[in-house]
Amino acid sequence: MLTPGTFAPPCSSRATRVLLLGSGELGKEVVIELQRLGCEVIACDRYAGAPAMQVAHRSHVFSMLDGEALRRVVAEENPDLIVPEIEAIATEVLVELEATGRRVVPTARAARLTMNREGIRRVVAEELKLPTSPYRFVASEAEARAAGEELGFPCVLKPLMSSSGHGQSVVKTSADMTVAWDYAQKGARAGAGRCIVEGFVRFDYEITVLTVSAANGIQCCLPIGHVQIDGDYRESWQPCLMSPVAWERAQTIAKTVVGDLGGWGLFGVECFVCGDEVIFSEVSPRPHDTGLVTIGSQALSEFALHARAILGLPVPSITLLRPAHSVALLGNGDGVPVISGVAEALGVSESQVRLFGKPECRGHRRLGVIVATGETPAEAGERARTAAAAIRITMS
Repeated sequence: MLTPGTFAPPCSSRATRVLLLGSGELGKEVVIELQRLGCEVIACDRYAGAPAMQVAHRSHVFSMLDGEALRRVVAEENPDLIVPEIEAIATEVLVELEATGRRVVPTARAARLTMNREGIRRVVAEELKLPTSPYRFVASEAEARAAGEELGFPCVLKPLMSSSGHGQSVVKTSADMTVAWDYAQKGARAGAGRCIVEGFVRFDYEITVLTVSAANGIQCCLPIGHVQIDGDYRESWQPCLMSPVAWERAQTIAKTVVGDLGGWGLFGVECFVCGDEVIFSEVSPRPHDTGLVTIGSQALSEFALHARAILGLPVPSITLLRPAHSVALLGNGDGVPVISGVAEALGVSESQVRLFGKPECRGHRRLGVIVATGETPAEAGERARTAAAAIRITMS
C-alpha cells in the first residue's frame, strides 16, 4: 500500500488492494466508494454473484468460516487491507494474519470480539463498565429457562452469533422457552451453540450511533432512529430527535467502545434510550444496515466515511444535508426476485431506490431499500413509505 493519499491504478503492481470478506449490500456500497478512490477490490462470499461481487474487480467463493480457504486467498491476492463485512468469519485466522503484518479492518481483535456477543458484552459491561441490559450466557435450554426465571419474563434470547435478527426472540413466559431455544439454535450464523439471555429493556426508542475512527480522530454522526421487527431492520431515519443529555451520553458510550476496539473505520453502535438514560445494546465494526439512510441524509454516507477512514484519510466534520428516511424492501418466498414499480417509486419527490441485486430469495430476505429526504423527518418518512408502497416483489 502506498502512502495514505497516494493511489496507483487498480490492477497495477502498486495498486491499493482491498480484500472484502462478505459481499452483501453494505459491502457493495463500500466497494463503490473504494473504487472512487482508485482501489482494487476483491470480493469474497459463500455464494457466487453476491451484491459486492457484481461491482468488484474480481471475486472468490468460499465460506468465511473456512480458515484454510481464507489463508489461501490472502496468500494469492496479497491484499493491503483485509475488510470483514460480516460477523461469521474465521477470526482466529484474522488474528494470525494480523500478527504476520497484515492489516485487518479495523483490527482483528474488534472482529473477534464482535463476532460473538459474549466477547463484546463482557468487554463493554465488565471492563468498560458501561450500562447494558442485565444478561446471562447459557449453553442449554434448561440454563436459558433458569436465566429467564432469574432475570424475569419477558426476556430476550439471542444466539451468540447471528445477524439481521436470525434466531432472536422475545420469550414471554417460561413455557415459551422451548420454542425460542429451538429457533435460536437454527438461527445461529455459525451453527448451534451458546446463547445470551437478556433482561427485557422497556425503552422509549432505539438508535444507531454511527461512529467513525479516522486518522484525525473519532466523531459521531447525528443519531439514527430505527424500527426493528424480530431483530431485523425495517425503517430508519436521521436525525432522531432526543434530549441533549441523552445524546451526550450516547456519544460517550459510542466513543468509549470504539476507542477500546481500536483501529480505523466506521462502527455502528446500537443503544436503547429511555428518557435521558442510554443503554448499550450492540456494536458492529463496519457500516450498519440502519445507516443506509445516510445515502440521502449526509454529505458523506456511512460507506464513504468507512472507505476514507480505512485508507488512512482524514474525515471532515460530518454534516447533515437534509432529514432522510429509509424503508427496507423485503422479499418473501423462494426463487429469483423480480422487482417492479420502480418508476412509480422514483416519481415520489426526493426518493432514491437501491436494488441490491441478490440473485435469489429463500424465505425472507432484504432485497433493496428506499431512501427519501424532506424538509422535516416526518416529510421524509411519508415520502419513503409512499415510494416503498409502489414497489412490488414477485418470485420467478
